[in-house]
Amino acid sequence: MNTYKKIQRAAFIATALVLGALTFGCTDNSNTATVTKSEVKSITKEAYIYAYPMMEHYKMVFVLKVWKDSPVYEGTFNELSHNAVLLGPEYTTMVRPNNDTFYSNVVFDLHTEPMILSVPAITDNRYYSWQLIDLFTQNVDYIGTRATGFGTGKYLIAGPNWNGKKPKGITKIIQTDSNILLALARTQVYSTADAKNAKKIMSNYKVETLSQYMGTPTPKAVIALDFPVYSLEKIRSVEFINYLNFALSLMKPNPSEKALLKRFSKIGIGANVPFDVNNIDPKTKKIMQEAIDEAMVDIEAETKNLGTLKDGWMQVSGAFGSPKEMEGKFLTRAAAAYFGLYGNDLEEAFYPDTTTDENGEALDGSKHNYTLHFSKDRLPPVKAFWSFSMYKLPEQLFTENSINRYVISSATEGLKYNKDGSLDIYIQKDKPSLDKVSNWLPAYNGKFSLQARLYWPEPARLDPLYVLPKITITK
Repeated sequence: MNTYKKIQRAAFIATALVLGALTFGCTDNSNTATVTKSEVKSITKEAYIYAYPMMEHYKMVFVLKVWKDSPVYEGTFNELSHNAVLLGPEYTTMVRPNNDTFYSNVVFDLHTEPMILSVPAITDNRYYSWQLIDLFTQNVDYIGTRATGFGTGKYLIAGPNWNGKKPKGITKIIQTDSNILLALARTQVYSTADAKNAKKIMSNYKVETLSQYMGTPTPKAVIALDFPVYSLEKIRSVEFINYLNFALSLMKPNPSEKALLKRFSKIGIGANVPFDVNNIDPKTKKIMQEAIDEAMVDIEAETKNLGTLKDGWMQVSGAFGSPKEMEGKFLTRAAAAYFGLYGNDLEEAFYPDTTTDENGEALDGSKHNYTLHFSKDRLPPVKAFWSFSMYKLPEQLFTENSINRYVISSATEGLKYNKDGSLDIYIQKDKPSLDKVSNWLPAYNGKFSLQARLYWPEPARLDPLYVLPKITITK
């Protein structure tokens, strides 16, 4: 019997709830904690908002790395995976797909020992980044063009309990409070013809254990994890506590959350504390479910507060960041996970989007041709590159066109600037005159959305935040 199941059996009695005064198993070394109905509701709602990003992240980890029969299963933990495909209209799995970069990922299990992530030297100024994401979707650190430069590097990724010394040849030690950590890489692709060059760089990404790197015996595994089977029905119910309790066992709590977690313990929340929903009386269960439903309403509503609308562009900022930056911002963190998982820090990438023109009317390729004009001093301020993606609505997917162009970017071959240094991008469904084709982003023959991506924006243009020009109707 593994460690998790032993703890479940030994502490099972602690989860009992009795009718009348609401009594929950407690994790603060006392036998029980009595709470009122109003406390049950407020604690449950607060805990659900706290847990929501973790549950969304857990879903991805489970289907990618745990459930071997999953249609998207990629392999085991600590195993590097690549997705070297430029997505087009045929891709319908996820909304707003990216056509700028190839992806790589590895989900680290750091319980037994640290892992080493090696990256090659980049000799062609190509942008790349490795985003390190913890259990609560916070960005622990970055490796890549902005954060570490173009040089070769070997990075030791360690969990919360490692206290070793920096080995020879290691560029940097990155220590996290999560024993499960997602490393997500983006490698820039200039064009279809450039794909082989991007793939060559990706082939030189390397992941190995510390013992492999040092040439020493592999240490004995310290724990055998028993991952709860992911179920959306359970995630949206009182049983979310089982997932939260499991997640809390995989991490070192943030010291600032000590009082919060003690409060949560009143309803049976704690690292590896078993929780049996069948031991909750119907009235209490109903109260808790109402709190969860209210939490979901609040999370969805909060997505509207993640950014501000300026000149038709939604400017999202402060929604994603490091554990320190997101400290205490539980509703923001939850709304960001609902809005879109694994968003970058603003310093790494900025993603304004719009669905309206200069008059506030819906962008519609069946009605108008449009121009996005940048004066020389208002070009997207980036140290890496920028792009604009065309998505048909309501599907939010790429749309077929005669030149198979779904994105236009600073890396688009043949892009033409005006004599004064300004730039015009032509957004329309029909092919423009020959002199404008280089700057043409084919539009959907109907309502559409335009998504900007600014990779490694100029720091000086983040405060106040750079605003893109309005999209004008071509006269």
